[in-house]
Amino acid sequence: MFRISQYLRELAQAQATGSYPTPRERHAKGPVVIWNLIRRCNLTCKHCYALSADHDYAGELSLPEVFTVMDDLKAFGVPALILSGGEPLLRPDLFEIAARARDLGFYTGLSTNGTLIDAPMAARIAGAGFDYVGISLDGLKPTHDKFRRLDGAFDRSLAAIRHLATHNVKVGLRFTMTALNAHDLPALLQLMQDEGANKFYFSHLNYAGRGNIHRDKDAHHQATRTAMDLLFDHAWAAAQAGSLDDYVSGNNDADGPYLLQWVRQHLPQWEEALRQRLVAWGGNASGQMVANIDNLGHVHPDTMWWHHDLGSVRARPFSQIWNDTSDPLMAGLKQRPRPVQGRCASCQYLSICNGNTRVRAQQLTGNPWFEDPGCYLSDAEVGAVSTPFETPANKHARRTIEIAHV
Repeated sequence: MFRISQYLRELAQAQATGSYPTPRERHAKGPVVIWNLIRRCNLTCKHCYALSADHDYAGELSLPEVFTVMDDLKAFGVPALILSGGEPLLRPDLFEIAARARDLGFYTGLSTNGTLIDAPMAARIAGAGFDYVGISLDGLKPTHDKFRRLDGAFDRSLAAIRHLATHNVKVGLRFTMTALNAHDLPALLQLMQDEGANKFYFSHLNYAGRGNIHRDKDAHHQATRTAMDLLFDHAWAAAQAGSLDDYVSGNNDADGPYLLQWVRQHLPQWEEALRQRLVAWGGNASGQMVANIDNLGHVHPDTMWWHHDLGSVRARPFSQIWNDTSDPLMAGLKQRPRPVQGRCASCQYLSICNGNTRVRAQQLTGNPWFEDPGCYLSDAEVGAVSTPFETPANKHARRTIEIAHV
């Protein structure tokens, strides 16, 4: 996750005081864990990484197993749990899990589509003490209902936001942009203001699950830049006004270098200070400071790596799995710098973005270390040249041609 507002609030403070603020130190030793407690969902969204459907899935972790894992996560220094699905509200023991998380002192978030949150459910969520509830909206009503494949989904999710607001629950909007819904982003940012939501999470489409199947519909790079400019402008206006509204992005760590370029244009005196902050941030955290546990208890480097299994919490504690670098992918993800190839290897921003999101390269080329095809910065901006990727088939064909010409 890239915390746009955090950096722009620091820049606003620097502008006001003439000195860049000293950042708070991070004390957590373990990763944030996104936990897909259940795969069942009442929706079948086009871009779902979990490929969920509205039926039960066999073999999911029982409540005692969940509690055992939570104890290990706490001892390992995990600071936060994001309870997700499928649709987590379909899990009958969700509120027992949330109570246990609160008792153990985790920051606890709930990631939901919102369609099941009526007034009584909103009261129950508020009573459970969730630190944050994220509700997914893919656009205004026509766009959202098409993405979610359910007429009325938008109205139900919007009602959920309003129900939660009556209980002063911190609510954020979650938006995954593609070429099919980019036009609704300005309206959703306005909706955030109108409804008093506290956070806007902008997710770049990643190549996993249905997102992989539909990657040909991903927004073009110029549309991505336009969207990020809009987010930066909103976050900067909020920071200058002293607002605590949060704008964050995810699944494309080129956002860090792009913000640095934005600052170079608008606040050049703070470029070097921000560069140091972004290097300290460290870019992509898959396999490092963000982790995923799926509904069956399998551990993954993050939610977009469901096709890569690191091990089961039924066989080994999460803490042992996470520290095990015998898996080549995990060894590379934990390496600094990562063993990236193509233009990523010589990119001037590698120390900031950490090679960006490796799953896109793996899904497109079969090589997790190839340059990230989702990076929307130009060769000139990164100071490196893109390299055509090779599959085993075209590599063999090229080699055959080379031999024929010897």
